[in-house]
Amino acid sequence: MKLINATGMAAGYTLGMEPSGAERLVVAVKGTFTLPARGEEPKLAEEQVPLTDADKFTGEPGLSAVTAECDWAPYKPRCDILLNGSAYAPGGKPAQRVQVGIKVGNWQKLFTVVGDRNWRGGPVPRAGTPEPFEVMPISYDRAFGGVDNFHPDPVQHRTYLPNPVGRGYHRLLEPYLVDNTPLPNTEESNAPVTTPNGDYRPMSFGAIGRNFLARYPLAGTYDQNWQDNVFPFLPADFNPAYFHAAAADQQVEKIAGGEPVILLNLTPDGRRDFLLPRLNMPVIFFRKRGDRVEMQATLDTIVFAPDGGYFEMVWRAGLPLRRDIFEVSQVAVGQISRAWRRALDTGKTYYSSLSVAVEARRFAEAE
Repeated sequence: MKLINATGMAAGYTLGMEPSGAERLVVAVKGTFTLPARGEEPKLAEEQVPLTDADKFTGEPGLSAVTAECDWAPYKPRCDILLNGSAYAPGGKPAQRVQVGIKVGNWQKLFTVVGDRNWRGGPVPRAGTPEPFEVMPISYDRAFGGVDNFHPDPVQHRTYLPNPVGRGYHRLLEPYLVDNTPLPNTEESNAPVTTPNGDYRPMSFGAIGRNFLARYPLAGTYDQNWQDNVFPFLPADFNPAYFHAAAADQQVEKIAGGEPVILLNLTPDGRRDFLLPRLNMPVIFFRKRGDRVEMQATLDTIVFAPDGGYFEMVWRAGLPLRRDIFEVSQVAVGQISRAWRRALDTGKTYYSSLSVAVEARRFAEAE
């Protein structure tokens, strides 16, 4: 199958599966845009980030925070808003605590980033004084959670399932197990971390792991009945919300483009505000039998990367297949000219200029 990409962005396709077991042709388009200075507009970046084929992590997979999730989700019911970055103390002056936040349209999320500190053991463990910082990375590695594996007996070890990769969690509070171990660097602004065995929401803007408590139950039940009667199809209780990489409070019903964005203390200048690009993303599926299906791809993922000076937007479209992928001859994404469309309709090759056609012919003859 041929993919015609007229977007200037990264694009590709894969096969997904409907709950019924039918195949689904999925097209994803990822656009990389510059993070503009205040008063400017985002522009399509010269260097486009490719589609991510597999989850990426800060360290060992499954035991560290996700930095980028695979872009080949078959479908997302809502739009993920994610950010990989750092907190910056206002004015570059070291601070013990800094509030950070993102606002996109009517949606927003804020929390507090705290300097490095350790638990102080005692009859009642307490949080030590935070060290001032100018820049502090934000990730689930630094949010409340982790594994309490400090006891010499492995039977006593426990994992904080809402965030297995974090820090600061202790089930056992004996001073020799808790003293001088690190606290998290992030916390809810109205619920500071004060107790090692407390129940706190892990705070970050990044993707949650597939092994987080908020996510893995959505994958459904894979028991003996599934192995005997359903495999290799998805279980009946599979929830498509599993495909969301963002925490529930970072999932938005719809982002159309054009929404105002505010980043607070996530860049050295303290604040960025701009409008998201408003783009139509048409996708045309051409079947071999001559008919075609036209649709608009849905914007379902936004990833801000302020430290890198860019952000990504991912659009997705899916076509349920009657039999298999071989029934589709080609797919076109992006705004296609009338001449290009006529060439596609008649099965001809489109060339943007005479020189391009001559060069293509020379290349073919050389082969």
